[in-house]
Amino acid sequence: MLTLDLTRRRQATDEALAAKAALLDRIHGNRHPAEILTIALVDEFPGRTALVTSFGADSAVLLHLAASVDPSIPVIFVDTGRHFAETLAYRDRLVGRLGLTDLRSIGPTDAEVAAHDPVLALAERDPDACCGFRKVGPLVRALQPFAASISGRKRHQAATRTGLAVFEAEDGQIKINPLAAWNAADIAAYARAHDLPAHPLVADGYPSIGCAPCTSRVEAGEDLRAGRWRGSSKIECGIHQPARALAATRTGS
Repeated sequence: MLTLDLTRRRQATDEALAAKAALLDRIHGNRHPAEILTIALVDEFPGRTALVTSFGADSAVLLHLAASVDPSIPVIFVDTGRHFAETLAYRDRLVGRLGLTDLRSIGPTDAEVAAHDPVLALAERDPDACCGFRKVGPLVRALQPFAASISGRKRHQAATRTGLAVFEAEDGQIKINPLAAWNAADIAAYARAHDLPAHPLVADGYPSIGCAPCTSRVEAGEDLRAGRWRGSSKIECGIHQPARALAATRTGS
C-alpha cells in the first residue's frame, strides 16, 4: 500500500510538472533565446537552475547568452575522463572569456572507473554502458539540487530532435532548450556577431564533438552527428533521455 501511495504521489507530481512545462512552452516557447533564459533564470527559477554543457561545437553561443543574463549561473560540465584535450582547453578558454564564475566539472568517481572501465576499453565494447557510468550517473547526481536545467539541444541537429520543445518536464525537473528553434545559420551568425571562439576541432571536420573514442570526422554531405558512435545504432549518449526510462531499460523492467 505504501509503495502504491508513493507511486501515485510521484505520478501526480510528474503530471503537475508536465502541465507547468507545457504552459511555459505555450507562453514563451517562441521567444528569443535571451528572453527564454531571462524567464528561466530571473522569473521562474532564480537560483535553482543549472546549465549543462559539453563545451562542444556550438556551446559558446548558449554560454554567451546565459552569461549575459547571469554569469554566476552554475555551469555543469561532465568530465568523462575521455574528452579530447582540445575540449578541455576550450572549456577553460570560454569560462575565462565569458566571465563564468561557477563551473562545476563532474564525472565518475575513481571507484566507478576502477569497477567499470579500468583499462579504458568499455567505450569500444559497450558504449551505452560507458556513457551510463561516465555521463548519465554523474549528471543525475549533479542536477539533484536544481529545479531546472538548461541544455543546448536544437531541432535541426538530428531526426530524433525535430519535435523538441523549449520547455520540457523530465525526472522531476523542468528542462529548458533555449536554442531549440535555431538552425546552423542562426548559431553561426550569433557567434560571428559576438566574436566567439570556435572549438578548435570544428575546422578539422568535427561538427559534433563528444568523447574522443566515440567521435570521428564527418564527411561533406553527412549528417552533423554522423561522427558520433559511427558504425553503431547509438545516436544519443543518454543524458537527454529520462533517467527512469534508462533505469527501466537496464533492469529489463
